Amino acid sequence: MESPRAIVHFDLDAFYCSVELLRHPELKDKPLVVGGRAEQRGVVAAASYKAREYGIHSAMSMFRAQQLCEDLAILPMQRAHYQMYSRIIMGILKSAAPQIEQVSIDEAYLDFTPVITEWHDVLDRVKTLQMRIRRDLGLPNSVGIATNKMVAKIASDFQKPNGFTVVEPGHEAEFLAPLPVSKVPGIGPKMTLRLNELGIETVKDLARVPVEVLTKKFGKWGCGMADWARGIDDRLVESVREAKSMSQERTFSRDIRDPEALDVWLQRMSGEIGRQLGKEGVQALTVQIKIRYPDFTTFTRQMTLGTATADPAMILHTARILLGRIWQPGTPVRLLGVGCSNFSDSAGQLVLPGLQ
Repeated sequence: MESPRAIVHFDLDAFYCSVELLRHPELKDKPLVVGGRAEQRGVVAAASYKAREYGIHSAMSMFRAQQLCEDLAILPMQRAHYQMYSRIIMGILKSAAPQIEQVSIDEAYLDFTPVITEWHDVLDRVKTLQMRIRRDLGLPNSVGIATNKMVAKIASDFQKPNGFTVVEPGHEAEFLAPLPVSKVPGIGPKMTLRLNELGIETVKDLARVPVEVLTKKFGKWGCGMADWARGIDDRLVESVREAKSMSQERTFSRDIRDPEALDVWLQRMSGEIGRQLGKEGVQALTVQIKIRYPDFTTFTRQMTLGTATADPAMILHTARILLGRIWQPGTPVRLLGVGCSNFSDSAGQLVLPGLQ
């Protein structure tokens, strides 16, 4: 009988803050965030666990974070340092597992299936790996071990920080059952609300709904949710992952209501995206725009082109059309963004993104 897959989700705990504490050990007992300055209308990029006790979280305005915690320590982003530690850690993970899929700067999936005889052999390997990174680099990390990516990812978040959560083969549905449906990757806030309105609060509730009912109600997503509720996920751990999208956005230190000033930013962002596309050797079929007003109301619009492009002028032209659809001239703007997706290579072949 074939042994179940041994999949690990590895996640660095409060990564940016953890790296900063290595550089600033005097802050270890203080609530800490990394991000932009409040007077420049910055937002929280990462919050330490002590800061989270005050209700502070990523994407919160720095002004609000300071309101919640007067003693808050605020440090600016140091991307080069975070990238350096990420490269070191991913190198360690690659040397330990035959297959690794890095999904962000601070998390990755590992597949140990080809190098173990019995499923439980993976536990000692992962425990050693976790302790090595904690000991040698001083960075806390959490792992989830299961038979597939979805369950492993949920497990890694189960006992943070420094969590080590194992979901035994055959116990996937049992592990998921009491969790709120929002814990399942792929079920976002809007879908959670729709499910809650139907009386579906937990994964156990979701598993009780016949697949044909979910499919009729939600289409292909219903079929997917039926599998997720039962702990089924056949996705492979893939070493090469293509970018899903490219984007540029800017939060302004002061609201902008001048159309010429906004257009300057559209030009800058479209030009930068065009350069990124050229560097990657891909073209985009879809252009998106994002706008946020002072009250944090956010709108996005997108347009699919007839032909994929990497031309900054075409991206800019499309972005201008989209901006005209959602912005009333004179209305102050807090944030503006431009993005591209649906990539193809120079030969016109579709570039399929990996799934996280």
